[in-house]
Amino acid sequence: MNQKRPFMLRQPRGTRMPTLLVADLSAFLGFLRVECGLAENTLLAYERDLRDLIEDLVERGITESDRMAPRPLVEHLMGLKNERGLASSSIARHLAAIRMFCRWLTANGRVAEDPGEWLERPTQWQRLPRYLSEGRIRQLIEAPAPSDPPASGPPLWIRDRSILELMYACGLRASEVGMLHLDDVLPSLGVIRITGKGDKQRLVPYGQPAQEALDLFLERCRPELVRSDGRDRSRLFLSRTGRPLERVAIWQIVKRHAATAGLSDVYPHLIRHTFATHVLSGGADLRVLQDMLGHANVSTTQIYTHVDEARLKAVHRQFHPRA
Repeated sequence: MNQKRPFMLRQPRGTRMPTLLVADLSAFLGFLRVECGLAENTLLAYERDLRDLIEDLVERGITESDRMAPRPLVEHLMGLKNERGLASSSIARHLAAIRMFCRWLTANGRVAEDPGEWLERPTQWQRLPRYLSEGRIRQLIEAPAPSDPPASGPPLWIRDRSILELMYACGLRASEVGMLHLDDVLPSLGVIRITGKGDKQRLVPYGQPAQEALDLFLERCRPELVRSDGRDRSRLFLSRTGRPLERVAIWQIVKRHAATAGLSDVYPHLIRHTFATHVLSGGADLRVLQDMLGHANVSTTQIYTHVDEARLKAVHRQFHPRA
């Protein structure tokens, strides 16, 4: 049985942060890992953002957690925008990390009152997600094709086509694609078991096109990718060398075939946004979409209610007496 190792704070070279602040931050990160079960990438993001905060507080003469106050926190966030030029989405991520850290400090008696309660999320930080039209997502999925003349080695275009089909069929994150195992595909039920953030699992149905692409991959491509030493046999998608595909490799596959299809600024999460938008516009319930995306809170899913203006106008015309 695998046990998660304790989280050790990574201090940047050449810096000395106060022991008390470092101790509190290390304990908080350990709490996120052990109690909350957050993924490694999420933990690294929290550590990076909160280390920025601590370094800023130290420059302001604040060296202990109980001296944290709303004003320096607000000034830190303003500095991220005005001095470092961070995007609103990045500042929003910093804000979420700071507020969670402050709540933990309060709950554990490190501070008397929660200074993060005064930090409000500006409405302009929420941007509506971009998505592809049905025609363009079809172009992307159909971009992987056999080369002429045929390339030597495994037909990787079959693997890439099945990856794109599954990402659109199930709204997968790039990291979730790489984590899929053979036994996660349940063809008798027509669903895939997905391990998302915090190792939380969900079942998401997939359609006939994705099933056909998967069948072709399992029959004609994957057997040629499995290594002779038997390692990594359980992973669904493998690289040319037989190793599990990493998140960066998924990014590269999406970007490469987007360029082939003549599409610009396409990335894995855009396919996830497209899945969510198309499912919701097709009439899906918001709570059902929340389950399929693996969102812990329905408020995260609600951003997609603003993107389907055409369907809202059609419903208005159909049912409003004076439309």
